Amino acid sequence: MAKCDFCGKGVSFGNKVSHSHRRSNRTWKPNIKRVKAVVSGSPKRVNACTRCLRSGKVTRAV
Repeated sequence: MAKCDFCGKGVSFGNKVSHSHRRSNRTWKPNIKRVKAVVSGSPKRVNACTRCLRSGKVTRAV
């Protein structure tokens, strides 16, 4: 679900490392917004990350 429809950015996984260097699993979630955008000439609801919204890859529908 948490995936950008334009660049494919999704959840990434890694380790949470405490001060004593004990490790446990964690995730990094992208900043995904559900926006109305123009896709192939018609407005449509899509999931877009804020990086794509800011850089102009997504044309917003009014």
